[in-house]
Amino acid sequence: MILKQHERYLSKLFLKNIFIIVVVFVFLSFFLNIFEEIKYFENKKSEAYIPIFLTVLNIPSIVFEILPFIFLLGVMFFFISLYEKDEIQLLRSNGVDNLKITTTISIVSIILGIILIVLYYSFSANLKSLYLNIKYKYSNTSNHLAVVNEDGLWIKERSIDNKKIFIINAKNYKINSLEKLEITELSNNYKLLNTIVSEKADIRDKNWTLRNVKIYSQDKKTKFLNNYIYSSSFNEKIISNLYSNLNSLNILQLIKLKNNYHSIGYSATEVSLHLNKIYSLPSYLTLTTIIGALLMLKLTFIKSKFFLVVVGVSVSVVFYYINYFSLLFGKNETLPVEVAVWLPQLLILLICTLGLIKLNEN
Repeated sequence: MILKQHERYLSKLFLKNIFIIVVVFVFLSFFLNIFEEIKYFENKKSEAYIPIFLTVLNIPSIVFEILPFIFLLGVMFFFISLYEKDEIQLLRSNGVDNLKITTTISIVSIILGIILIVLYYSFSANLKSLYLNIKYKYSNTSNHLAVVNEDGLWIKERSIDNKKIFIINAKNYKINSLEKLEITELSNNYKLLNTIVSEKADIRDKNWTLRNVKIYSQDKKTKFLNNYIYSSSFNEKIISNLYSNLNSLNILQLIKLKNNYHSIGYSATEVSLHLNKIYSLPSYLTLTTIIGALLMLKLTFIKSKFFLVVVGVSVSVVFYYINYFSLLFGKNETLPVEVAVWLPQLLILLICTLGLIKLNEN
């Protein structure tokens, strides 16, 4: 396909602005995260370069998460550039109307979105995996550790008095709760004391409330309880972070993990949500681009760049929360995974369609 001169120019200008915004956010991410890493390592024995190295490893995955916001700002500065040089009028006088400009940068967005999930996501996932492995090396202690694998969640921790060891396995994780829970209580010399089995545990704080509990003691007696309080080193926030590390797996690894979960009867909701979020990126970036274009073409009466950026950020925040709450319903299985991921985009598509119809009329 041979691009026309105006299409080449608009594509290059759009990509240039996206690149500039990416560079800005890379530096912002570095300076915001380096202090967090330094604080994390202040009481740990490590080489001086480790916090800097970890910050660099973590930046690509941070940038991937905020790509829609980056594209929205990129579109806004793209149009600001056109307006400042009066190029928008020159384009219109040569038959390149608002719809053609919007179509050109939207096509660039969808192509770039596909490239990002095919190449860039795997790159960022590999770096995130290395980041977690290095950090795990320094965070791992004899008192507690945790991991998520194809067998669900595993936690090893010691009691407060340091006289017992607990091995915990939960098959499923949902917001504020763990399901199909088994806690193996051991002595310090790894002698079995009790096995606690529960259908569900409320993990909002570190005092978990277990429901429908069976306690199998070493003397082979079984105790049945409606509720049981277990004191842990982990709460919902810490455990949810373990599951959020899915962005350290590339797409093939995620598909394999999802299939493994299905084959052994575990919930694959979190993995399916993550995969669908990745698959939906090209369309999300395209819709964000169209929204940004519509805003800039309709808000020509606003001369302040700062106010335009504020408007763009506000729109981005609204879309973020629409997406956030929809995904929350997906995690709770109130909505099917596909609906939770794609419904917000369908709503944005409706807004874009109405806006493009109005744009075409002008």
